Amino acid sequence: MSTLEEIRDSLPDYARDIRLNLASVLTPGGAPGLTPRQIWAVALASAVAARNVEFASQIEALAASHLSAGDIAAARAAAAIMAMNNIYYRFVHLTEDPEYQRLPARLRMNVIAQPGIDKVDFELMSLAVSAINGCGACVAAHERQLRTHGLERETVQSAVRIAAVIHAAAAVAEQVQASQTTRLREPPRKNSSTLAAI
Repeated sequence: MSTLEEIRDSLPDYARDIRLNLASVLTPGGAPGLTPRQIWAVALASAVAARNVEFASQIEALAASHLSAGDIAAARAAAAIMAMNNIYYRFVHLTEDPEYQRLPARLRMNVIAQPGIDKVDFELMSLAVSAINGCGACVAAHERQLRTHGLERETVQSAVRIAAVIHAAAAVAEQVQASQTTRLREPPRKNSSTLAAI
């Protein structure tokens, strides 16, 4: 299992800010208002939403010491349901035709009502994933729900900051993984002394 330090160190120098932010936002001091459990639940949901399987597996392994099996399932469920909802509600929002808002969605979303964990925690994960997926309507709806439940703006911001950093780290890690794969596939180059001998 990779440690957080190993994950950070695997990011190249051009992503130094991401390395520094990754060290900060996954701590209570760097994520004001969130418990360690909430921090890692949001991080895992965000990593799954970022669609880098290897990176998500690394984050899940790190999160396992902070989360129950139910929390891990809920993080994956938040990423899954928002992958659907963010597309649908972004369409409804972007068309700017109020008639679409009056039509029933006719999509099953039972997990939102019964996530198997505290609803505030599921809302935090749903907000983070919605921010990654870029659905303004969903971001606004989940932010409103969290504020209704009494969360401070700084707490809400913490969840989105985690989402932003995790998404960036996953993207950079994917670039690193792709370049390593490309190097492995390249045929070995002949050195100049070999060429001179030929």
